[in-house]
Formats: sequence, C-alpha cells, structure tokens
Amino acid sequence: MTLPPSPEAALDDLLREDRRFPPPTAFRDGARVSDEAIYREAEADPEAFWARWAGELHWFTPWTEVLEWEAPRARWFSGGELNVAYNCLDRHLDGPRRNQAALIWEGEPGDTRTYTYWDLHRETSKFANALKGLGVGKGDRVAIYLPMVPEAAIAMLACARIGAIHSVVFGGFSPESLADRINDAEAKVLITADGGYRRGNVVPLKRNADQALERCSSIEHVVVVARGWNIARTTQTTLKPGRDLWYHDLVAEASADCPAEPMESEETLFILYTSGTTGKPKGVVHSTGGYLTQVYATTRLVFDLRDDDVYWCTADVGWITGHSYIVYGPLANGAAVVMYEGAPDFPDRGRFWEICEKYGVTIFYTAPTAIRAFMKWGEEWVGKSDLSRLRLLGTVGEPINPEAWIWYHRVIGGERCPIVDTWWQTETGAIMITPLPGVTETRPGSATRAFPGISATILSETGEEVPAGYLAITRPWPSMLRTIWGDDTRFRETYWSKWDGIYFPGDGAKREEDGYFWVLGRVDDVLNVAGHRIGTMEVESALVDHPAVAEAAVVGKSHDVKGQAIAAFVTLKEGRQPSDELAYTLKGHVAEKIGSIARPEDIIFSADLPKTRSGKIMRRLLRDIAEGKALGDTTTLADPDVVRRLKERYEEGA
Repeated sequence: MTLPPSPEAALDDLLREDRRFPPPTAFRDGARVSDEAIYREAEADPEAFWARWAGELHWFTPWTEVLEWEAPRARWFSGGELNVAYNCLDRHLDGPRRNQAALIWEGEPGDTRTYTYWDLHRETSKFANALKGLGVGKGDRVAIYLPMVPEAAIAMLACARIGAIHSVVFGGFSPESLADRINDAEAKVLITADGGYRRGNVVPLKRNADQALERCSSIEHVVVVARGWNIARTTQTTLKPGRDLWYHDLVAEASADCPAEPMESEETLFILYTSGTTGKPKGVVHSTGGYLTQVYATTRLVFDLRDDDVYWCTADVGWITGHSYIVYGPLANGAAVVMYEGAPDFPDRGRFWEICEKYGVTIFYTAPTAIRAFMKWGEEWVGKSDLSRLRLLGTVGEPINPEAWIWYHRVIGGERCPIVDTWWQTETGAIMITPLPGVTETRPGSATRAFPGISATILSETGEEVPAGYLAITRPWPSMLRTIWGDDTRFRETYWSKWDGIYFPGDGAKREEDGYFWVLGRVDDVLNVAGHRIGTMEVESALVDHPAVAEAAVVGKSHDVKGQAIAAFVTLKEGRQPSDELAYTLKGHVAEKIGSIARPEDIIFSADLPKTRSGKIMRRLLRDIAEGKALGDTTTLADPDVVRRLKERYEEGA
C-alpha cells in the first residue's frame, strides 16, 4: 500500500473542476449553520466543541475528562456513563416526539409498517428482555444477519440497551463469511430471518445461517424473524430444537419494562467487519460516548436536520452508513427515518422516486454507484414521481464523479437542493470531510472541507504537507475506531505506523489553496504511467463526462515502456452500443480532458462492473482481468458472474 519515498510519490493533479455552487439563499437563510464562525470556534478549542455536543446527550454520570490521548489510544468523555438506546428512544418520550414517526418502513413487495418513538421504545425493550432471557448480558457478542426490516434496527438498539456488543453482518454475505465473523467475535446469539426479498427473489437467510453454524461453536441460540410465512414455506425454514426460537414468540412473552444499562463512555457499542488486504476481515471496534456524540452532531449539521424532515439514507444496516446514518445518528436526533428493504429497480427503475413521493422525503442520502445506475437508466424514470419536497441531497461511499454530481443536482435535486458529498470510513465511524449545506460553496467531485473539530491534511511519504499525496487525520476525533477486535497489533500497523501519532486512512487526495479536499481513491489504486502518478478517480471522471458513459473503472496493467498502462472498464447508458469507434472516441476524450499521459490503452465495455456488496468497485479483480491472471476470491461480489463475463470479454479482445 505504500508509495516510494521520492518526489514522484505525490499524485499528479490533472483534472480541473471549476464549477461552483453556493448555498441557495433560501436554504442558507433557514439553515442551522449559515456562517463560518463554527469552523473558527471548533479550531480554537476542539475539545470544547465536542464537549458541547456531548452535553446535548443524556448522561447518567457526567464525564471527568473530555479527551485523554496517547497515540493511538484515545479516551473520550472518561468516567461518563450513558446508554445509546436511551438517547435514541427514551429521551424523546416526554415531549412531542413521543408519537412522531421514528421508522417508516416499506418492504420490497409493498408491505409497510410505521413505528413511533413510543412504539420503537416498547419493541426494543421487549426484545432486550428477550435477549436477557437467553442469557445475553453486558459485553456478550450478538451477531445480526437480517434483511432491511425494522427488527434489524430493533435488534441493534436492544443490544445497546443491555450493554451487549452487536456485530451486524450484511444479509447478502455467504455462509462462509457469516461464519468467519461469528467465530472471530465469538458471538453467543445469532439473530436472523426466514428470508428477505431482493429483486422479487427470496434470499434464504436461515438456510445460509444453518450452513454457517456448522462451523461455529460459540452460538447458543438462534432467533428467527418471520419476514413472511410465505418465505418460511419457500425456504423450508426449520428450527433446531433447543437452539432456534421464533422472534415473535420471544417478544410476545417479554416485558416492555427494561431499564437501560449505564455504559462507561469507552465501553464497546459494536464490532463491524470490513475487508482487509490480507483477506481476513477486520473487526472494527467502536465505543459508546464518543461514537454517539459525533454521529449525533454530524447528522444534525451535515443534513441540516429539522423537526419536519423525512430522512432517507438508502444504505443497509450491515454497513457503517446504516449504523451511523439510519439508526444511531438520526434516532438520537429524533428524526423520521425511511427504511426500505429491496432493490432500487424492483418492480421497476422508478422505485426509489416513488418512495420519495409517497413519504414526502426531504433528505436523500445515497451512493455514487447508485447515482450512476440512475443515470444509466435514464431521466424518464425520475420524471414519473413528484420530488418537489426534496431539499437536500447527499452522497457516501466513494468519491463521486463530477458529471454524476451534476446529474444528481439537476435531475434529482431540480437545481435547488444542496449536495453534501461526504468522506468517511467504517474506521472513522462518522462523517469527517463534508460541506455544511448552509455555509459551503460546493464543487462537483470535492468533499470540500473537514467537519468542524476534525483536523485533516495531505502528507507525503515522509510526513511533509504537500498539495497532493496521502490523506491524513492529524488529531483524535470522538467516533474513531478504538482497535481491531482481538488484534491490536494489526490496528496499530494498519492505521498508525506510517506517521507518528497521525491516522492513515489509505486514501490519496489533493487539497487546493482554499482548503478544499478532493479524494482520489485508495492509494493502492494509484496508477504510475511513465513516471506520472495518476488517481483512478480522475480518469474515471473524465470517462463519465462523456455523454455515452454511465460508469467507469480504471486499473493499471503492466507495460514494457510506460511501466503501467491504463485499462478502462466502461458501462454505457441505456440505448448506447459499444463499438471500436466509440472506444477510440473515449480514449481521445480522456486525453482531451486530462492529457495524453492519461489516454487509456484499452477500453473494455461491460454491462456491469464487479462490486462489493456495498457497491464499491473491486479494482483488484479488474487488475487480474486486465493482466490475464487467474481471478481471486469472488464471494463478496454482488454478482460473481459479472467477473467471469468481463474476463471472457477482455480475453476475446486481447
């Protein structure tokens, strides 16, 4: 992952983006933050800034120290005791939010449920008592393997309520991946479902779980949510006597009176596994007080959250985005949160926009990969729904190409909605670099500035500040990961060994003179073409700028003269057909936008790109394809057949 310590180690700054979008006057006039003073105040005393936000939460016992820092070990709000579920539910029950919608859920087949804060509190308390009845206590690990149903959020909150540590595993993962995560955490209970809907098909979660548990010795009980009895019949769900229990039977017998367990601020809230370069997933550990403080503050300010908003983050709770910006951040703020089970193109490609119209969504937060899919499908699907209530848009998960940003702004936002392009990671826990929509002039493709209280910069291999190089976080932040579960050595080596006391996220970036950040992708994805270090995001952005292209991924392949040449995998918009002429045109388009040094050697057209379950492009596999190597592990791909088709197509054209 490291680059050579030389002047050439810095990324070349090739792609220019000059379009600017100040906050609309009407938005700025009503925004929670509308001037620059918040940045100056946070920079003058970051600990006081974070303490002020922590002070808006409910604490059973006040903290004695805001921050204790001995790199890489941070302790935030030491001595303080609080409970995350209490802050997300109980503290809203004495005011007007008691009977306000907390979760507005829609299943893929069209079934719906709405939970008020009172309802959600009651259901969480009942399931928390059910878990206690199964012997789950403070510090025990609980694995959650569910579709996007309300019980997923309830299970997370129930664990938080009693001090159990949850490990949510995305419902699309294989039995092998589930088993690996259960075994690493030594989970005591598994919560799953008879199945879940995805593009009209049933994902057989219980069957997958049973296969996984053949390799797991720590699980004592399996709690099964009945997503639908028709699914139970379809997947032939069976319960193992003495081990497996129906969720609905447990909560029917449980009391709704479950006092929240006081948790010391630094006690673990959850473990969430993320991919690692060694192939073994990393169990990222997040704390209680610091994590909740930052997701609470960022939800409120980044999304300019108001009492009448209807907020929809399209992520899955199996990812950090779902933890922080579906469950904990929004509910701590008392928001009305939309939650959807299924695919964006089922039963047709207008499903997301129908949901926005149906529930009056005002804040919409999604991934660039989804936006590029919407672009590919065409504007007519958007035009069938009324999106006039939308007032703020957001992106998350990877850098967004400028042309995708512009399409999002124009077609979805009607040129009236600010866009908050957010950079953060599973490891950071919460948003780190982002616009504040009432303050920040946005630029397509730039995450703009560090959130108040966050200190970010660009460093060289040797730790010197440079205009383009490695993104670095130079000061501790409340929601930072505390360690890797069971592997503190890996935690230190992965994130803290490059520079003394400075966090290394693994991303390349550039920063302009006015402080705006442009994240260019993972540093192990940087291309080295004839001595020029080129970020993949810049070449991909140039390709997506062409009107025929919906999505692109570029990788390096060995070249006898240049060292590396660029191979570009391109997905075209609906109605566009691949051809040699178009490939030639696209090569020239990149050369015109960036320079001849970035001209791709190969253009490979594809109906889709290999992606992880969270939608990130698997460039490692594309590099294998471009180099003609055998493919690696594809168990985490959304569609492993895509890789086979790509490889075949590449070899046919080689």
